[in-house]
Amino acid sequence: MKVRTFLIAAAAFIAPVAMIAPANADGGIFVEVGQPNIAVGGYDTVSYFQGSGEPVKGDTRYTVRYKETEWRFSSQANADAFKENPAAYAPQYGGHCAWAMSRGSLAPGDPQLYKVVDGKLYLNFNRNVQKTWLADIPGFIAKANLAWISVPDGKRFGA
Repeated sequence: MKVRTFLIAAAAFIAPVAMIAPANADGGIFVEVGQPNIAVGGYDTVSYFQGSGEPVKGDTRYTVRYKETEWRFSSQANADAFKENPAAYAPQYGGHCAWAMSRGSLAPGDPQLYKVVDGKLYLNFNRNVQKTWLADIPGFIAKANLAWISVPDGKRFGA
């Protein structure tokens, strides 16, 4: 019963955010309100897949323009890797929250609340949402993949 109450409360909290998120998306890639047109809050998406798997902030010296958005990297090598295969490093669902997408909603993903699953990067909205998402990752991914199909092309990335 506690889980159901939490999910209802989380949905009530996320619903207003989900309605705002599309206005903050550019080409389907969620960008922070304070940093227009900067993907994944300025984090180096290649860094999620290297070494410790901890995200590293990108540097303005190593930027790539992709889908009308600026992507920042911590090194030229990471920028080059991204240029070679953006789909391998870009977060799923355009950087929106994976759990919210499983519910058919767009909500911002936090670049520090993430999980790499089967070589793909997934972001979550907050720690409580992530805790819920971690309880059934395969189930939520399956639901999110279906919901992502119905997101209008102008709000999608990597479709």
